Amino acid sequence: MCLLNTSFCVLLLKFLAFVLFCGVEKFRREMDDEYAKFIRRMNPPRVVIDNNACEDATVIQVDSVNRHGILLEVVQVLTDMNLVITKAYISSDAGWFMDVFNVIDHDGNKIRDKEDIDYIQRRLESNASFAPSLRESVGVMPSEEYTSIELSGTDRPGLLSEVCAVLADLGCNVVNAEIWTHNARAAAVVHVTDESTACAIKDPTRLSTIKDLLRNVLRGDDDLKTANMKLSPPGVTNRGRRLHQIMFADRDYERIGGTGVGAVENTSPRPHVTLFDCIQKEYTVVTMRSKDRPKLLFDIICTLTDMQYVVFHGVVKTGRMEAYQEFYIRHVDGLPVSSEAERERVAQCLEAAIERRASEVEWSLNCAQKTELDSSQI
Repeated sequence: MCLLNTSFCVLLLKFLAFVLFCGVEKFRREMDDEYAKFIRRMNPPRVVIDNNACEDATVIQVDSVNRHGILLEVVQVLTDMNLVITKAYISSDAGWFMDVFNVIDHDGNKIRDKEDIDYIQRRLESNASFAPSLRESVGVMPSEEYTSIELSGTDRPGLLSEVCAVLADLGCNVVNAEIWTHNARAAAVVHVTDESTACAIKDPTRLSTIKDLLRNVLRGDDDLKTANMKLSPPGVTNRGRRLHQIMFADRDYERIGGTGVGAVENTSPRPHVTLFDCIQKEYTVVTMRSKDRPKLLFDIICTLTDMQYVVFHGVVKTGRMEAYQEFYIRHVDGLPVSSEAERERVAQCLEAAIERRASEVEWSLNCAQKTELDSSQI
């Protein structure tokens, strides 16, 4: 009996120690979070928008306390406002974040409207000020008004028309959608409503039917990979970023050979991505040369962030024929790229990030109308 009581006491003490440890860890995390909030409040972001510093672009400078993901948020704000980034200088070392962006509108002009300038400043300051749980969500889209469907599968002629035909037969109206194709794979994020109520579809049985039928369409006749269809989680992130994540999970960056279904010869110039070590500073240097296009910087920073890499320094320069980007990166664990296999994978993923958006198709028509679209458009 005495031995039993002793064993029980030992187990009880271990349990109490575990509970105490968990409590201390939780308290420590909460204190760290509160301290980070305090530092941000004591050092609010500073956004300066200057139309006199550069002859042909508006210069936006953002100074803030550094934290993981802030670069992506700033670039996404500029991208969401359809601003074209022509140059950028990035520095986020020693706990401080300082970026300078030269931007123009889609007509190639400076941003001169006072209301637009004030709005850009408010957006940048609000998103750089607070912790991710408290700040204005960048690119977060409501899910109460529609059902968001994510698709991935083999690319082939007529895929868009087949998907739309299935949705129309099931009484779904497409509010808006975006589809990307790359390396014989296709991914889409589609927002649909019930055709009769114009509201989100919530019936589990109906959603299951939609899922099964769309998966069959996506699978095709010669699918070596698994087709996938699922509902987007609540508070889904920016659609472009989500498409990058879907295609990355589908491993579209892996080049395939052959001439089977979906294998299309790409004759356009390939992006040139190189990685090398900066031994003195323990960075990996990534350089990229590619054809310039809108949202290019967002696609690169999005991919690096989702692959858990941090950009410490960088330069972006664009011209009529080419965009050049150079970043000094480390993994979130503080280490540079450490192996040749990892180096090759990062290069492949960045090449894919540059190429994917070239195929994007957006639409916001009624699904019954879209069944007549020419599949060659994608």
